[in-house]
Amino acid sequence: MSNNPPSGRFAYDGLDRTIHERARLSILTSLMCHPKGLSFVDMKKLCDLTDGNLSRHVKVLVDAGFVSVAKGYEENRPHTHCKITKVGQKQFLDYVSVLQQVVKDAANEKKRVRSAPLKSSIM
Repeated sequence: MSNNPPSGRFAYDGLDRTIHERARLSILTSLMCHPKGLSFVDMKKLCDLTDGNLSRHVKVLVDAGFVSVAKGYEENRPHTHCKITKVGQKQFLDYVSVLQQVVKDAANEKKRVRSAPLKSSIM
């Protein structure tokens, strides 16, 4: 029986690169916590992003179909409202599920390494 771990054991293909960027993960998390959506200004504060960074990352999420944007006016001022789509919700939950597996695998591997007998290098 081989002690070699299976190839690709920790590859985690489910970590969607579109989501796996700090700013986009922050945006999707904030929108998951606010299912009716958020204004651009509120998201900017919650995610601690500049106007330019938020705009750029929201565009990536819109292009992926994860977020929808509605632009309009409130009290004669431009207003942008963002909302997570059904596709975005599913992708986010799938992503979080993979992250949970990462944490579980890391904890299990740490336990395995701790409980493994020490091999003597002296012969």
